[in-house]
Amino acid sequence: MTRQHLIIDADDTLWENNIFFEKAFDEFVDFLDHSHMSPRQVRDVLDAIEAVNARIHGYGSKNFGRNLVETYRKLAERPIGDDDFAAVLSFAERILDHPILFLPGVEATLAYLHEKHELTLFTKGHPDEQRMKIDRSGLAPFFHHAEIVKEKHVAAYLSLGEAKGFHPPSTWMIGNSPKSDINPALAAGYNAVFLPHPRTWILEHEELKPAEPPARLIVLEEFGELRECF
Repeated sequence: MTRQHLIIDADDTLWENNIFFEKAFDEFVDFLDHSHMSPRQVRDVLDAIEAVNARIHGYGSKNFGRNLVETYRKLAERPIGDDDFAAVLSFAERILDHPILFLPGVEATLAYLHEKHELTLFTKGHPDEQRMKIDRSGLAPFFHHAEIVKEKHVAAYLSLGEAKGFHPPSTWMIGNSPKSDINPALAAGYNAVFLPHPRTWILEHEELKPAEPPARLIVLEEFGELRECF
């Protein structure tokens, strides 16, 4: 295969991410100890708050902590004190204490792809948090570029492609999120590889749109299968 431009997502594509937010949510539910709302109902309230606040504040553990506090204010059935807020925020703060947990085949596959193609790490979230995860992962040397943006929409992909001189027919977006990785990349005229993750954040769920020729869409089960495609 001729040299390709491979744009690769980070969270839940290269390493586990959402499972740590889910753990923090479980701790929050236990602390809230609501008399009649199920965890699913509490989650629905949090999801609605996150959907609004993500457009204003963005993503990451700090903003997640802010959303948990807002959810606690809304649902708490007991008097609220400063200690309560500190406890709620601590659930989110501990997310960053978890080690980087790579998904299967990531390191070996990146080493293989790096030798054959041009790799760009493209992630969204809080810049400081995302840079910290990239640094801790040790994967930076495999990438020719790394970009952190507030949102991964069509305009962001077009801007990235223009800045880096990507040729759409030989450019691929690789990621787990239909909403942020696959659909906007296809709409920008790129190809895409969808790597479903069973714990993808609900706000990243979206119906997978078909590729409009000449763009191509590939669906794989594991990151390591990229070696068979590229």
